[in-house]
Amino acid sequence: MSDWKVIEGGVTAPKGFKSSGITAGLKASKSPDLSLIYSETEAIAAGVFTTSEVRAACVDYCRQKLQKKSSAKAILCNSGQANAATGAQGWQDAKDSAEALAKELNIDADSILLASTGVIGQRIKMDIMINAFPQLVAELSENGGEATAKAIITTDLVTKSIALETIIDDRPVRIGGISKGSGMIHPNMATMLGFITCDAAVSTNLWQQMLKRAADKSFNQITVDGDTSTNDSLIALANGQSRTRAITSLDENGQKLEAMLTEVCQYLAKAIARDGEGATCLMEVEVQGATDETSARQIAKTIVGSSLVKSAIFGRDPNWGRIAAAAGRAGVQFNQDDLMIKLGDFLLMERGQPQPFDRIAASNYLKQAATGEYLKTDTVAISVSVGNGSGVGKAWGCDLSYDYVKINAEYTT
Repeated sequence: MSDWKVIEGGVTAPKGFKSSGITAGLKASKSPDLSLIYSETEAIAAGVFTTSEVRAACVDYCRQKLQKKSSAKAILCNSGQANAATGAQGWQDAKDSAEALAKELNIDADSILLASTGVIGQRIKMDIMINAFPQLVAELSENGGEATAKAIITTDLVTKSIALETIIDDRPVRIGGISKGSGMIHPNMATMLGFITCDAAVSTNLWQQMLKRAADKSFNQITVDGDTSTNDSLIALANGQSRTRAITSLDENGQKLEAMLTEVCQYLAKAIARDGEGATCLMEVEVQGATDETSARQIAKTIVGSSLVKSAIFGRDPNWGRIAAAAGRAGVQFNQDDLMIKLGDFLLMERGQPQPFDRIAASNYLKQAATGEYLKTDTVAISVSVGNGSGVGKAWGCDLSYDYVKINAEYTT
């Protein structure tokens, strides 16, 4: 049983945080498009960002700020324009937006971190955004979590938000999070954004290490289409307002906090994979028996990212050969005579040998998962074992449907 419980509030569940989300007019659709997360006190800040060589101005801006100063009070996010591949003017826009918001909040511009999402190659509509800052700040609220979650999305069908609470030093400690992403998802920290708030007191280096490990077990283990974005950003603030003792090591309290952080990140990552453009079901691949955890995660992500596997799942075809082939090309050595593959409860291969199974029943399992009828879940579970090692890893993705092509063929039109 977990040491935490689910609570309401999203990013405003932790003490000392407010947020807002408004319609500024950055999107032609007139949907919410500008958000702000604000800590009443300076918070320890950590970030994990895209590995792409083509990066949005906000990514480089945040990296520079966090190298200079490992704390922040606010995260500003615009939706509609990615401000990526926008050259020197895009960089200037990022700086100007932070400075303008800093004046409105009456704080130092160095205490503001930035994120953007939308069409690559388009600058932010600066006049519209800056003119909306007074409203954005005025609407900051301890109940603003859902509005904020709505304002960061683009092609997402649903918002993605969670908050958890545990007890440390006899006091409640909370972590909240929101994320967005539906297509261009193959993070190597896609367009993927994640924002985490926490009211624990934690040391700077440890918070960054915790976030990186949590990202490796969550956001870096999802894929929708194999495309890493220019804007991937995962930013986490911890403001210490729970008034617990500072966590400076992975003692019992440190392990409890990291476990809860990982759970928040995994929930949000799976929500992104589940909401993949055109998706009908979530795929979860678990690999066991690898020599180490990294190898297991690599095999799992290769399988879940295979276009052939994803297409078979969409076609409700229990074609285990595609799973075996993907495992074999993952770049991890194992003996194929040790390979075991299961689809749900159906054993398809054992000790490297094909097993007889009810193909119609297995296909029906895929159909029922796509409708959420199988055990009331929309998850297709694939289990793979490659040996007797201690390495275990999971990855999440979605099937590849006709609608994915339609959505992305018409993305800017």
